[in-house]
Amino acid sequence: MKTGRSLSALANELERQMETKRDYIADTSALTMLPNTKLEMRNGDMGQDLGLTDYAHGQVASRVKIPKVYYDRMRENAPALLADNVNHWFHKNPEKRMVRTLDDTARAFLSDRYRPIDNYDLLDAVLPRILELGCDVQSCELTQTRMYLKVTTPRLTADVKKGDVVQAGLVLSNSEIGAGSVRVEPLMFRLVCLNGMIINDASLKKYHVGKLAEQMEGQVQFYRHETMAADNKAFFMKVTDTVNGVLQQDVFDGFVRRLRETAAEVVEADPVTLVDNVTDRFLLKDDERSGILKHLTTGGDLTRYGLIQAVTRTSQDVDDYQRATDLETLGGSIMELPRRDWAALAAA
Repeated sequence: MKTGRSLSALANELERQMETKRDYIADTSALTMLPNTKLEMRNGDMGQDLGLTDYAHGQVASRVKIPKVYYDRMRENAPALLADNVNHWFHKNPEKRMVRTLDDTARAFLSDRYRPIDNYDLLDAVLPRILELGCDVQSCELTQTRMYLKVTTPRLTADVKKGDVVQAGLVLSNSEIGAGSVRVEPLMFRLVCLNGMIINDASLKKYHVGKLAEQMEGQVQFYRHETMAADNKAFFMKVTDTVNGVLQQDVFDGFVRRLRETAAEVVEADPVTLVDNVTDRFLLKDDERSGILKHLTTGGDLTRYGLIQAVTRTSQDVDDYQRATDLETLGGSIMELPRRDWAALAAA
């Protein structure tokens, strides 16, 4: 499992972001894309020019219904033309949007129904309970789109095979910019090689949808952090309850039983064919295919369990933390594949 940054470094960065980020509800009639593709946001006589992240550009493209490939082409080669296109639709069909900013950059362009659930508030509410449960922080990171906290507990430990020990854990994650919901997902942590497998079918997923902002006056309105914190308190209690539920003995025992079953599911195909099948089904990259094949053959375990471990071990070789997490989740997806689908992958 990739370690990312330390918990203290994560906390420090979240505290810094709380000081500089701002949320606005803005009518698109008050927004103008400039020829340099910055976003001008006006409120009366006051104006502010904001850069846009790549992710925010994608959200603008989606909202004004400009195909992303063409949007990116204009952004690269004809930025003034892009500005004309965007401004036409901003002003022809005015609507309220939430603009989330950080360090004077627009990082998200969202519905006015979007409910901000900030990483700082989520961690502040849930981390104390995670630590009370005796969990150890194995990994945490802020990617371009999500925050991740991955923890394990020695309280829940079992052998999948003799000498092959796994611990229970969970992954808490959130996106502040509309790239998915708040999630609490079970994690199985293999001690022999520090692989992590995320089980994504048993997760809490809470989408960021809240009240309309129609009661707000003016073209641009700032959301106070205190207002949103009070509204989120009840939700954070539900997240904490889910944390408690994920780290229960019976839940862990169920996943251990399933892993033991995969250890008995022998692969009939040769390793190359198996990995090629996995690559095609899950659209893996060439270097990921090579890594999985290497770890599968080196491990010498030609079972579904062996494949899971080869996939999750490969996640440690990937530079990008988000992609590493995707591969950890893929391990869980392979565990949960219906038998018919697994047979199609593993058949000779």
